Amino acid sequence: MMPSLKERLDQAGIAVSEDEGEPALETPWFVRALQAFSGWLAALFLLGFIAMGAVFVLDTSVVAAMLGLVMITGAFALLRGTKGDFVEHLALAGSLAGQLLVAWALGAALGDVNAGFWWALVALQTLLALVMPSLTHRTFSAFAASLALYLALMEGISLPSLAGGLVLFSLTVLWLNEFRWPARLRTVQSLGYGLLLGLLAIQAMQYFGQSLLLGRYYTGTGLGWLEPWAGDALGMLALLLLLRYVFQRHASAVASSVRLAAFGALAVLMLLSLQAHGLSHGAVVVVLGFAIGNRLVMGFGGLLLLLSISNYYYWLEATLLTKAMTLFALGVVLLTIRWAMPRGWRAGEAKGAGQ
Repeated sequence: MMPSLKERLDQAGIAVSEDEGEPALETPWFVRALQAFSGWLAALFLLGFIAMGAVFVLDTSVVAAMLGLVMITGAFALLRGTKGDFVEHLALAGSLAGQLLVAWALGAALGDVNAGFWWALVALQTLLALVMPSLTHRTFSAFAASLALYLALMEGISLPSLAGGLVLFSLTVLWLNEFRWPARLRTVQSLGYGLLLGLLAIQAMQYFGQSLLLGRYYTGTGLGWLEPWAGDALGMLALLLLLRYVFQRHASAVASSVRLAAFGALAVLMLLSLQAHGLSHGAVVVVLGFAIGNRLVMGFGGLLLLLSISNYYYWLEATLLTKAMTLFALGVVLLTIRWAMPRGWRAGEAKGAGQ
């Protein structure tokens, strides 16, 4: 006999109350938006007042770093105390100003914006993403850590695609373990969305051929010869991990023919990624969103797929007729896969039920 939903939730450590109380009234979105705007406006006035009296701290890196750390600590204390959208965004703005001061002090101490500078920011943003008691701040810090990682690898070893691959692999592991810690479910989700935003920004910059820092471009040194296949290799590794998770979770419902077809599609995707770089990243995020039942994650994957396909279509050295026929053939293949997948899945379920 299958356990009930309540029993399964109890086994997962999620408490279910028997009492049916009145649902809590949520604040309308426009009120929350007004509170967030008010928080940022108040923070800008406060920071402007502080800057007028403390502009001299920029002349001394030690004083700037100390003031920045004080502001970050104050934001942490404010978030630990009072809750609300106004306070959350006020603290976020104050924390961002403190982070800028710390970054200014780091740049002045190192004498240049080099790989060590960006690795220090990766460590700072990772720490803030883990300890800050605010979902908005965690999302922003995860996003900023992704961009800092991209710049650190670009500056150090000229391997930006590795940053995208590492971010993709990290968010795949994070989302697959979303329900492992029920008490920290919202925290894991906020970190996952931040990494998704970071991956989207990294891919967009790579496709458009622009630097994240305007006017600063990097020469091909270090391990640049691995570019851009290092990111695609990590994308394939993430997709293998994802398929392993799906097959283990639905072992009785997936037929062996479906497994072979999935690995065959993985091989085809790997070959396609050798030309359309980044295609595997979008496919991984789409499959991830489908596996965990998250439509927003699937939407991010769709954007990544559109970016990679559009980039390949734009740079493809072929006539417009050839491009149009290629898109037509790709559409037919995708529709065929969409038609075949539900039938193969139902066949696997019927076979598992018969056994």
